[in-house]
Amino acid sequence: MSKIFLLDTNQQPLNPIHPAQARQLLKNKKAAIWRRFPFTLILKEAKPEVEVQPLRLKLDPGAKTTGLTLVNDTTGEVVFAAEIQHRGFQIREALTSRRQLRRGRRNRKIRYRAPRFNNRRRKEGWIPPSLQSRIDNIITWVKRLQKIANISDISQELVRFDMQKMENPEISGIEYQQGTLAGYETRQYLLEKWGRKCAYCGVEHVPLQVEHIHAKAKGGSNRISNLTLTCQKCNLKKGTKDIKDFLNKEPQKLELILKQAKKPLASAAAVNTTRFTLLNALKKAGLPVETGSGGLTQFNRTNQGLEKAHWVDAACVGESTPKLIIKGIKPLIITAKGHGTRQMCRTDKYGFPSRYVPRNKYVYGFQTGDIVKAVVTKGKKVGIYIGRVAVRTTGSFNILTKIGLVQGVSYKNCKSVHKKDGYSYAY
Repeated sequence: MSKIFLLDTNQQPLNPIHPAQARQLLKNKKAAIWRRFPFTLILKEAKPEVEVQPLRLKLDPGAKTTGLTLVNDTTGEVVFAAEIQHRGFQIREALTSRRQLRRGRRNRKIRYRAPRFNNRRRKEGWIPPSLQSRIDNIITWVKRLQKIANISDISQELVRFDMQKMENPEISGIEYQQGTLAGYETRQYLLEKWGRKCAYCGVEHVPLQVEHIHAKAKGGSNRISNLTLTCQKCNLKKGTKDIKDFLNKEPQKLELILKQAKKPLASAAAVNTTRFTLLNALKKAGLPVETGSGGLTQFNRTNQGLEKAHWVDAACVGESTPKLIIKGIKPLIITAKGHGTRQMCRTDKYGFPSRYVPRNKYVYGFQTGDIVKAVVTKGKKVGIYIGRVAVRTTGSFNILTKIGLVQGVSYKNCKSVHKKDGYSYAY
């Protein structure tokens, strides 16, 4: 079960505690709530000094979702788990839209606005904003967790460990193909590229086999663009047939498969671009950083019989992975929302100003992005709503809850639970 973080009276991290113990501390008024997400308590009275066990922070960076866990290396217990959902692709689309609107304005018969892309300098190590946001999200949460947990080491999924070379220094050539990690790297890439389902029939949650689109018996290569994933039934049915003959009655599916085979994996490209930038940023935290490959992560997870999930992959990163205890763990889903926009006004689809943006971001003490609890006792919307609020100058707010969007809730019924910090949270 996920533990509750605990701080002493000097705001220094103590050993995480069981939720039942946390409830007892709150009931006896010996502790107060320090932070809601992740849930953290702070003691009101000094406690006798106890040995605080070190924890390892483990990261599985992804283009859309990054898994994050805190693991006790001594006991193998997963103390905390989370999944950070990035907004890199949203940023890319927003920048593309802005670029297109500016280009369109320059080409119209209106006041000329000269392009400014030639008079700007980029700092050394610059990466695109859509990729930088992923780095910033991860570093933000590393720093936050360092304040509430005794983190001694960091593990990041990055490079391959040559485990076979470590076990057998004399290994060479084709012997690598029969090793412990043989096929794990290629298979992991194909699982991401083909969506973890059969390319021919679309079946999911069954054992998948690596299949040559152009049969190897007829000259097909082991090139990654010639490989796909299929179920056993489709693999046997296709055999050594040409893909065009096999799918001659399904031209649309044939076109999609051939198109997907040549299509690069955008998510993998994003991760590959940022992995060393993230590594260098993590090293600045002043903690030892261990790295491990994606194949090793899958190997550790498979050996322990764990289900596929981003936070589980994070727990399995690196050579230091012990026998994990994950029973009852419920990951915190952290979604990056950003901190708003600097636009002076909103525009229509042609790039012309269409509506006004209020200068004052606070309305009756609330701002868009706060997590609130609204208790409505009369009217058509009677009930209790907890979620992310969107403020309106009229005082009639919208609240995004688990069940959907609730509109027209008065500010008088709202109570702040968690102030805006650029993220939304769910379990």
